[in-house]
Amino acid sequence: MKIRKYLPGEEKYIWDLFYNTIHNINVRDYTIEQIEAWAPSDLDENIWTDKIIEIDPYVVVAESKIVAYADLQENGYIDHFYCHHEHQRKGVGSFLFSFLEQLAISKNISKLVSDVSITAKPFFESRGFIVIKKQFLNKRGQSLENYKMAKHIITD
Repeated sequence: MKIRKYLPGEEKYIWDLFYNTIHNINVRDYTIEQIEAWAPSDLDENIWTDKIIEIDPYVVVAESKIVAYADLQENGYIDHFYCHHEHQRKGVGSFLFSFLEQLAISKNISKLVSDVSITAKPFFESRGFIVIKKQFLNKRGQSLENYKMAKHIITD
């Protein structure tokens, strides 16, 4: 496995990973209506491309395929953190998270923050994040429960 910045033109591959992970994994904790609001089958490709350009994620590549992606904003916010549904519980997420943590340290970011799904909450807790508050996000008329979570890191 290797980690690198995403390359322009990979937005469709990242969309497929995002869409299929939510529809195959997060469906355990959210209704079909919530899943479709979160990752709609008819999302405008330009909206997605703009989002990926905005967050400028890193991707994990294994066997020439993108198997995970995540971003780290300058303020320590992790907007997206997704691991392909067929590559979960294989160390990919841990590999990517360790990279983000080292990146944060190198950028002197002392606090990581993310809005975390019910499904991802145990993963983030296992990495030292704590729940700041439970919140509800409105997506296309659906209310999705998630958690504002944070982790302080030592940057010395």
